Amino acid sequence: MSDKKNTVTLDSWTGEKVEVLGACYEAGKPDQILRWEEKLVDRKQRLAYLLTADRYWYASEGFGSEKRKNPA
Repeated sequence: MSDKKNTVTLDSWTGEKVEVLGACYEAGKPDQILRWEEKLVDRKQRLAYLLTADRYWYASEGFGSEKRKNPA
């Protein structure tokens, strides 16, 4: 690998030394903090949001790109 500063040498499961990529991101904090609870003004909006989220995770029919032809 040509970029030596982003690589780390580790032991593989066979015991060999292997050179792998290290951390390649810039540390930092987001520009703005998103607070979804402040956007939902009343109880009715919050309940609708939570029910939609539950439907996304627990519905049997699937949702969007996660819809499966054969259920797991």
